[in-house]
Amino acid sequence: MDGVGSFGAGRTGSTIDPISFAKQPQTILRVLSWIFSLVVFASIVNEGYVNMGSERLHCIFNKNADACNYGVFLGLVGLLACSFFFLLDYKFASISSVKDRKKAIMVEIGFSGFWAFLYFVSFCFLANQWSQTTADELPLNQGADAARAAIAFSFFSIITWAGLTVRAVQKYLLGTDMTLFTTEHMDGGAPTQPYPSNSPVGETTETSETYQSPPFTENNAAPTYQVPIY
Repeated sequence: MDGVGSFGAGRTGSTIDPISFAKQPQTILRVLSWIFSLVVFASIVNEGYVNMGSERLHCIFNKNADACNYGVFLGLVGLLACSFFFLLDYKFASISSVKDRKKAIMVEIGFSGFWAFLYFVSFCFLANQWSQTTADELPLNQGADAARAAIAFSFFSIITWAGLTVRAVQKYLLGTDMTLFTTEHMDGGAPTQPYPSNSPVGETTETSETYQSPPFTENNAAPTYQVPIY
């Protein structure tokens, strides 16, 4: 990982370089996932339904409305999820609590892995329904390009979402550099700094528990007067 610190994000509150952020593999995969989800969603919404001599619209995937609805749902939620996680990636370094960072990574692992599986189901489902679609169901080959685009980009989405899952797992395994965080940081609070010492550098102060008697107490006793003997 490029970062050093809590789950690869560096020190809390560190400055984010937009150019470096845009070049990160995770950011590239996130943008690609957003584009692929947009293609799947737009292809089915715009050309996924045809009118064959009646007012009723039929799904181009073997007239199976579930296939079109599934593709639209997957593409729309994928768009929203990519936007959310993109903002989370950008703001990740500003999260001060290590526990919150860990929760965010775990949510990303679960969602990305689950969405890669759903896109695998989408690819198989749409490809199967498209293979059963006859030429009579699509006069003048209407919507054929849109169907192929939805199937192809569903396959591409499997790769990008799986890549995002791998990157999230790597960040989770990286863990945290505990030397950068105190106990207060673990709870989301600011670290407390000890008061500086007034002693010179390199010198150590020693405390002595030996009792020292006050000065002028032993040798200042009044002398005893002796009467001279004649």
